[in-house]
Amino acid sequence: MLDQAPHMVQPPDKRAAGADNERALTYEELFEPFRKSFKPAAKWAIGVESERFGVREINGEPLRYAGAGGVTEVLDILENRFGWSPESEVPGGPVILLNRGRSQITLEPGGQVELSGAPHPDIHHVHEETRLHLSELGRLSECMGIQWMSIGFHPLAHQEELDWVPKLRYGVMREYLATRGKHAHDMMRRTGTVQVNFDYSDEQDALRKLRVSLRLSPVVAAMFANSPFVEGHVFGGRSLRQLVWHHVDPDRQGLLPKMWDPRTTIRDYIEWALDVPMFLVKRPGQIVRNTGQTFRSYLSDGFQGTRATMSDWTTHLNTLFPEVRLKNTLEMRGADAQPFEVMCALPALWTGIVYDDLALEQAERLTADWSFERMERVRGDAIMQGLSTPFLGKTLAHAAEQVMTVARDGLVRRARRSESTGEDETKYLDEIAPLLAHGQTPADRLVAGLEDRIGSLRDEILRRVGP
Repeated sequence: MLDQAPHMVQPPDKRAAGADNERALTYEELFEPFRKSFKPAAKWAIGVESERFGVREINGEPLRYAGAGGVTEVLDILENRFGWSPESEVPGGPVILLNRGRSQITLEPGGQVELSGAPHPDIHHVHEETRLHLSELGRLSECMGIQWMSIGFHPLAHQEELDWVPKLRYGVMREYLATRGKHAHDMMRRTGTVQVNFDYSDEQDALRKLRVSLRLSPVVAAMFANSPFVEGHVFGGRSLRQLVWHHVDPDRQGLLPKMWDPRTTIRDYIEWALDVPMFLVKRPGQIVRNTGQTFRSYLSDGFQGTRATMSDWTTHLNTLFPEVRLKNTLEMRGADAQPFEVMCALPALWTGIVYDDLALEQAERLTADWSFERMERVRGDAIMQGLSTPFLGKTLAHAAEQVMTVARDGLVRRARRSESTGEDETKYLDEIAPLLAHGQTPADRLVAGLEDRIGSLRDEILRRVGP
């Protein structure tokens, strides 16, 4: 098993500001990454990140990182056969991502393969990009004997069966996060997700979308719960991934209670981020571990002669893991990974809500009395109960129907039609609507008929869990 510590650097010259000769950062400059991201609605796009586990088709064993038939061979084939360009963190170092146009293929700590899609104007283009990605994976998998699984928690692997991808920051995260929650390594190596990124026009728009999305996030997470297995057995709940996230560094994850007040501003988000401990200071090809200092302290005092730069700040913003994250985009992070036939329902749902003014207003009214305390309880209860979770005298299934209606109407008003079929984006909601109509989640479908089975379900899981 790989166990590579990050490269360390000597304390830099105390006169140096930091990487690329950037000057030391001031407090007011902390607003720049957000202000530079303001876009008019006509330029708003949708970016989707989707993760998959690779296993041996014959026996369900997880792919190793290196060696014949491993993840690095997958990257090599994608590069040589399909025109992806490799990138390493240090010259001659291991490949840690592939680029093609504005798309990337990256690796999560346990070897999960993630497509970080290009920004697209509509869900039709997201669907087509994902279809092409899966087609390329499928073509190489035929000769390598690999099966890909899109699910929120690895349904078969034990921790000791997984390698560590030798990305510099993963070594720091591995050690530090293990001190901040008992499921840190499970989060890093055995979870998979679909995340959706959206643009915002100005500060008011960003904060409005953030507040509504935080309120909705526990309901949407329940709607897309898709991690009912652990180590070849039925877990007993709907989203083991969500359970794992409840036991990861509380400083940097969750529903951001300080951001629920309608009077909050980006300054409030910055103030929260400043008080989260850092992971590292990154310099070209190297890192300095810095897990005992908040960014506020680093901004004021520096660390080992290094002063805070804009690169450090943007890196820090990307090490925060709330259910909805604000950076150069607004990132919805709460859902389990989904198989292809369901996956585009998630970005379609969020798009219908946050990219239509009337839908966003309706979502605000719908969630007006959904307090942080109430939704935090729902977030925990839905781990086991899914859409059966009691909520406001009914169940989450009723709330899910209301959310679907708001999103569907928003997509109808957007009227973005496929060039090939003429259908609008509501077609992607149709992939999950029948489940939700019966108060079920993707996890309920996966475990149907398996709840009372004794012994390993490996073969049945391999049959049921798709890419």
